[in-house]
Amino acid sequence: MTMKSKDEVRLLIIDDEPAIGAVLSASLTDEGYKVFVATDGVSGLAALNEFRPAIVLLDIWMPGELDGLEVLRRAKPNFPATQFIMMSGHGTIETAVKATKLGAWDFVEKPLSIDKISILLSNILSFQAERDEKIALLNKLRKNIALVGESGAMKDLKQLVARVAPSQSWVLITGENGTGKELVAQNIHYLSARASRPFVDVNCAAIPAELIESELFGYEKGAFTGAEKAKKGKFDHATGGTIFLDEIGDMSLEAQAKILRILQEKKFQRVGGSETIEVDVRVVAATNKNLEEEIKKGTFREDLYHRLNVIPIRMPALRERAEDIAGLVTHFGEQFARESGYEMKVFSERALERMKAHGWSGNVRELRNFVERIYILTPGDFVDVHDLKIAGLSDHGKDFNTESSFRKARADFEKDFLVQKIGEFGGNISKTAEAIGLERSYLHRKIKSYGIDA
Repeated sequence: MTMKSKDEVRLLIIDDEPAIGAVLSASLTDEGYKVFVATDGVSGLAALNEFRPAIVLLDIWMPGELDGLEVLRRAKPNFPATQFIMMSGHGTIETAVKATKLGAWDFVEKPLSIDKISILLSNILSFQAERDEKIALLNKLRKNIALVGESGAMKDLKQLVARVAPSQSWVLITGENGTGKELVAQNIHYLSARASRPFVDVNCAAIPAELIESELFGYEKGAFTGAEKAKKGKFDHATGGTIFLDEIGDMSLEAQAKILRILQEKKFQRVGGSETIEVDVRVVAATNKNLEEEIKKGTFREDLYHRLNVIPIRMPALRERAEDIAGLVTHFGEQFARESGYEMKVFSERALERMKAHGWSGNVRELRNFVERIYILTPGDFVDVHDLKIAGLSDHGKDFNTESSFRKARADFEKDFLVQKIGEFGGNISKTAEAIGLERSYLHRKIKSYGIDA
């Protein structure tokens, strides 16, 4: 955690007593802060807009149009990141409580102690540094879990996630294996007001029915043989955050009944315990099964299905959004380059067309694994069709070497055209790009894609 240096911190003092303003200003300026002083509520609000302080020392009792509490009430909604320290020579507990409810950081009595003011300022700066660090980490995390793709299906999905995330509604995500159900669950959590609280992932298929209670709800010391100390469960760890119940369709009926009970009652008791614990979690569930079909078979509880299925989200298979493959290939390539030190590779248009035509039964997960394999097995920075074959791409019985005559004719024409134009300009790529209306970088990629000797 890195705190700002004091000379980067702006302080605003709002007090109608010039002597107090002068003493505070001199002392805090000596400590290295940038200080501005206002002598009444109206000028104080104006200074807030102009000076944009990180911290305000605000007198409560001021004559004129606005007292300190009114300034605080008007300012806090417009400056949520600014912290207010309230000052008063004749304050009451009632006044202090009112100021706290309006969003004040603390309340200090006059005559003021500079040492106490310094400690409060230091505490606020520590808090702000920690908050800024959390925001930076959240933004970095949100970038790392971004939903990639500009197809119609992905645009619809991103819009739905953006609408659903800020709510508290429970969500049921369905879709084939490898489509990114957990990624959507993470987006819902980290775009919500619960983002700074835990995201707890539970693989429901991996928990035997006889252990479901102790895993989800925890247990007290001595609850059963081997329980030498108390242990918190998944719902405990998810308090205030989101619990992701993955593979919900693979749970036994007995386990489903236990899950349903806690979801209905929103409270539980640990195994071997008597204390009732309230639950404050958002539930996001996921399955690759058709739960309506499972209900007909008698393998999934209908009441649990309706409890979970408040907001249904269906994940499209990769074959339904093949136009996103090029973007995903670039996205995964950037990840491998960043994490493992690989040089970015350029995929030829023919290679990308082959990949778009592939079935990808394992969806995005299969594509990611395949791109990683390409990066490991291809020595150069250019990937063409033969490299896909070496990495093991099959086409489920189709002739891998057969391609659309129209696509081949178009590619051949484009290659011949570029060779001719590059020759006309004596191999000068910049002049060629300008003449044919292409970006220089794009023309370079085309040259590399077609293997043209420029």
